[in-house]
Amino acid sequence: MNYVLLPILSFFVGIIVGLTGIGGASLITPMLIFIFQVPASVAVSSDVVSATLMKVIGGVKHWQQKTLDQQAVKWLALGSVPGSLGGVGILHLLKHSSELNINSMLLHLLGVMIMLVTLFALTQLLLLTFFPKLQLPSLPKFDLETKCGRILAISVGAVLGCLVGLTSVSSGSMFALVLIGFFQLDARKLVGTDISQAGILLLFTSLGHLSLGTVNWSLVLPIWLGSVPGVLIGAKLCQMAPQRPLRFVVYSILMMVSWKLVYQV
Repeated sequence: MNYVLLPILSFFVGIIVGLTGIGGASLITPMLIFIFQVPASVAVSSDVVSATLMKVIGGVKHWQQKTLDQQAVKWLALGSVPGSLGGVGILHLLKHSSELNINSMLLHLLGVMIMLVTLFALTQLLLLTFFPKLQLPSLPKFDLETKCGRILAISVGAVLGCLVGLTSVSSGSMFALVLIGFFQLDARKLVGTDISQAGILLLFTSLGHLSLGTVNWSLVLPIWLGSVPGVLIGAKLCQMAPQRPLRFVVYSILMMVSWKLVYQV
């Protein structure tokens, strides 16, 4: 293990996260698997724990600035937290099953999750770029003042939370799509709400992964060392960098990573 290279690469991943808002798990987990040859189960657990610090710090900052929707955070978290613990529970059962190769299964599941998230985001990016006047049909908005709206929010949070517990991927990306489509938040509160709910989700998910015994602190600490200052610098550069070309490059990288995970492992 090269403990000098890991914080350096994590630093650049942090910059990408700060610049584009793309979740670090989609980049850090494959990096641990392919570059540092970390088993998938250890990579997922270590990435969940390492991502928690960034999300919690960001969530607290947005809460102080009042740039988040507290009701959306609350009702999504009520579903995503138990959902994520359920996902970790599934991992726990699979880990103790001698008939299943958990690392091989996780590699393919990671690939599918990253591919789906990237395809959704890339499709949205291309539509906005080439068809800026295209009016897509709007999805029904979750009304959190009603019982039905709250149940729908909790249900969506539970499904996505379970996927995060299993793979570490999409704590930000898939929830951002939900916040845009079903909560219809304005841009000012979208990022803060997304980061805050992800911080709560990952905080509890981390506790579940710690119970699995697959968290490697010799990976977590170097990732923190690089990614935390990286994301702060990326956030500063965000106002100057051209977002769409940068996102297209990152999405292309993610597509290649997911293809390798699904078809070449």
